[in-house]
Amino acid sequence: MTFHTAWSLDMHSMDQELVKDRIRTLHREAEEHRRAVGVQRLQRAQRDVERASARVRSALLRLV
Repeated sequence: MTFHTAWSLDMHSMDQELVKDRIRTLHREAEEHRRAVGVQRLQRAQRDVERASARVRSALLRLV
C-alpha cells in the first residue's frame, strides 16, 4: 500500500467519523429541543389550570 493510498484511507475514515459525530450532535440537539418544547407545553398547561381554578373559585364565591 502506498503512502497516498494509506493517507486517503485515513482521511476517509476521519471524514466518516466527523459525519457520524455531527449526526450524533444533531440527534442530541433534536432531543434537547423536544424536551424544551415539552417543558414549555407543561408550563402552559399549568398556567391554564391555574387560570381555570381561579375562574372556578370566583364563580363559587359569587354563588355564596
